[in-house]
Amino acid sequence: MNIDILISFVFATAVLALSPGPDNIYVLMQSIVNGKKFGLATVAGLISGCLVHTTLVAFGISAIIKESDTVFFIIKLFGALYLLYLAYKVFRSSGELRLDSQDVPRKSLVQLFKQGFIMNVLNPKVSIFFLAFFPGFLFSDNLSHVIQFYVLGVLFMFVSAIIFSTIAILAGSISDYVLKHQRVGTYLKWLQIIVFVGIAIFILASEN
Repeated sequence: MNIDILISFVFATAVLALSPGPDNIYVLMQSIVNGKKFGLATVAGLISGCLVHTTLVAFGISAIIKESDTVFFIIKLFGALYLLYLAYKVFRSSGELRLDSQDVPRKSLVQLFKQGFIMNVLNPKVSIFFLAFFPGFLFSDNLSHVIQFYVLGVLFMFVSAIIFSTIAILAGSISDYVLKHQRVGTYLKWLQIIVFVGIAIFILASEN
């Protein structure tokens, strides 16, 4: 078991969870408008949805690995190219963080959990991202690929849950800081680019 690979995975997941995106911005806005527990309900829904994508990737990719090393390499190549594409999209973005709470609807805790879950499960980009992200971080020659993908999925969910929950709890302070320091968006933008490119290189250099 290669612990260094798992540590790299946790670090990459943490940076990506911190980087501005539709999920953590949505959590932030729900917490500002409705309160911390509503933000946490949203987090619970979003994170639960990740289990569905983890299962799809775990069984799908594991079957492909058994069939052909060449096909698996093609998947890793696709993953690296997709991550480079995401880096390019971030590069082309303005880096400005827009926090507008006026259009955030008020919903119950159950409604927010369901909405977070459905948002995640029905978003094909999450499965594509997992497909691009996970294969380069297989960490053991002894454990089955299915178990390894689930370990990565649980780590991804755990790290993301901690960071998203922190965002929900500190929503007011984060919002005030972002409004006072507009350049934070630019810093996070370039950090995200570096991580996407770094993961792409790591995936291409990793062994099957």
